[in-house]
Amino acid sequence: MNDAMHEAVIRAEELGKTYAEGKLRTPVFDGLDFAVAPGETVAILGASGAGKSTLLHLLGGLDTPTFGEVYVAGQQMSMLSDAARGKLRNRALGFVYQFHHLLPEFTALENVMLPVLLGGAAVPEAQGRAQALLEAVGLGHRLEHKPGELSGGERQRAAVARALVNKPACVLGDEPTGNLDEKTAATVFDLMLELNRAERTSLVLVTHDRRLASRLDRTMELHQGRLRQTA
Repeated sequence: MNDAMHEAVIRAEELGKTYAEGKLRTPVFDGLDFAVAPGETVAILGASGAGKSTLLHLLGGLDTPTFGEVYVAGQQMSMLSDAARGKLRNRALGFVYQFHHLLPEFTALENVMLPVLLGGAAVPEAQGRAQALLEAVGLGHRLEHKPGELSGGERQRAAVARALVNKPACVLGDEPTGNLDEKTAATVFDLMLELNRAERTSLVLVTHDRRLASRLDRTMELHQGRLRQTA
């Protein structure tokens, strides 16, 4: 195994996923190898149904592979208990989805504080870190607003702040700008790249947008169960 694989913040070895329903077995992909270096940005392209979201969920420990292994921050996910896997996800990974998944009953500040509190930090520390990040994403004037009082772009910026608040090794994004108009999508994408560089956080982004993908360090394409690097 080469040095880059050793240093990877996320590493997948011989990863495979097959869904079974009765006697019907549907393979999504088979024997994938994938690694993300510290600070690296990677786009994963592919047609609808190719398995991009499934791959992202496996890399993030949100789903279990049929075979193969995923390592996050050097830890083998399959060897961890559910509780330990949850703690590792909260500490080492951040997630941004097409839909923000903010809790509607909480303010923007409370939503961003939540991962810090789950990590065991005291309320003043969580509040300070959450407020600083919300200010960094241009929402310092929206701290006490609930998601229903924010625009789509503001909600997604709050979701980006939440993903970064624990200073994760890697952020996993599943079409994070796919639900936004072109101008707002560009603003949110620029923000993610800016924060990626500032925090040296790796970024793995599932997207249909080749134009956005071209701005990342590396572009992979998932096609017919194989993951290949594009030119």
